[in-house]
Amino acid sequence: MKQSLQLRLGQQLTMTPQLQQAIRMLQLSTLELQTEIQLALDSNMMLEEAREGEELAGGGDEGEGDTLSRSSDNSGNSDEAGGDGGDGGDAEEYRAAESERELGGGDEPPSAIPDDLAVDVSWDDIYDPSTPAGSAPANEMTNLDYGDSTSEGLREQLYWQLDLTPMSDADRLVAEMIIDAINDDGLLEMSAEELREALLRDLPELELDEVEAVLHRVQQFDPPGIAARDLRECLLIQLRQRPSGETWHSEALALLEHHFEALAKRDFNTLKRRLKLDDDQLLGVITLIQSLNPRPGAQISSGAAEYIVPDVFVRRGSHGWLVELNPEAAPRLRVNAHYAGLIKQVRNPEESAHMKSHLQEARWFIKSLQSRNETLLKVARSIIAAQLDFLEQGDVAMRPMVLHDIAEELGMHESTISRVTNRKYMHTPRGIYELKYFFSSHVGTSDGGECSSTAIRALIKQLIMEENPAKPLSDNKIAGILTERGIQVARRTIAKYREALAIPPSNERKRLA
Repeated sequence: MKQSLQLRLGQQLTMTPQLQQAIRMLQLSTLELQTEIQLALDSNMMLEEAREGEELAGGGDEGEGDTLSRSSDNSGNSDEAGGDGGDGGDAEEYRAAESERELGGGDEPPSAIPDDLAVDVSWDDIYDPSTPAGSAPANEMTNLDYGDSTSEGLREQLYWQLDLTPMSDADRLVAEMIIDAINDDGLLEMSAEELREALLRDLPELELDEVEAVLHRVQQFDPPGIAARDLRECLLIQLRQRPSGETWHSEALALLEHHFEALAKRDFNTLKRRLKLDDDQLLGVITLIQSLNPRPGAQISSGAAEYIVPDVFVRRGSHGWLVELNPEAAPRLRVNAHYAGLIKQVRNPEESAHMKSHLQEARWFIKSLQSRNETLLKVARSIIAAQLDFLEQGDVAMRPMVLHDIAEELGMHESTISRVTNRKYMHTPRGIYELKYFFSSHVGTSDGGECSSTAIRALIKQLIMEENPAKPLSDNKIAGILTERGIQVARRTIAKYREALAIPPSNERKRLA
């Protein structure tokens, strides 16, 4: 094969570390971003957080390019300090900024600190030696926030009650097996026979009656209804623990013990005939049963609470709707002017290069944060501009919209819009919504228009809320009503949307009038 040299022209996108950092920060949620910022502050000496009410270095002109304000500038414009100039210019710039800050009243550490300072207070006057390290005074303990403490789980509470219950070693072993077989809803996932078979190795003489006896003792634990084997038994346990003189108590017991299948099928005529009750009386019995908890274990959760921090606030102003970034979502960051000014004073080349590297990383970090906030604000404003009817009328007025619509309007790629809207939340007068909530598919209307699937779900929910509980609307009937309103939706689509809303079918929604 003959060798030859060829010259070719081509283009390719190079993912620089700075571009990778900007893309990664764009897809972080608010809580993840705060963690990322804290890690950067801990690892980079050139980064610092500006205190509340403190002027930014450089009087707000030269320092703006290296400062990320917590509140968004509506214009979205800012002047970058230093551009891409050399490090010497940066050092002079930041030393000048430091001088301006000194004129504003900043305190500069003295060049020489004596060994002993003349002070009029002692250590014990400031810190109480009787207070153990890491503890707080008694009058301050009430202000502590225990929101992050891990709550006790269901099994831990059941074991705690078991420790307070006197029983033999064999019975305790059976009780521990029962507790371990209880799911998060509080229901027992093993039958008495399965429990006995699992314990025969340790208790070869264990009888089924003994398992049942221990099970009944565990079922007296809190919360009421725990360790039931099915829904009927769960409701019966709770009802038997309530006062027997309660209105409709005996009728509710009879219904659960002998006519539970008819209740599950909503066969109210059969229930009235067998219990010899009229409509109002049967309604009172069912209301009592509905006051019981079908999932007693769900009220005791061991998982930590998950909090949502809105990234964007939407509020009504004097001239329309205003979209602003959350001022508490991220702290105010800036380059430490003092350390930046020391770069030229360092004589060691290795240390100087290390400080210059930190300075460049700090500047890129701040610019990435600024780019993230500007992109997020642009996307949020574009979404609100397209969904003004939602703010005025609610979900029923949601317009159909996809990622491509916003990407085309802003001149961005769809992947960028996807990153911005993923796990980002908007606080509106109607509640807090993920940005992705405003994007939905569409169906056709009779006049050739489009209707958002979100609006259709809202209409379905509204129709079901307004239906006659004695004659609930079927999926076919709902599809017919929507067709009359000019929205062409198939019955199976109605069923899919209804299931997505966790709404049961019509036969399960039937109630006494």
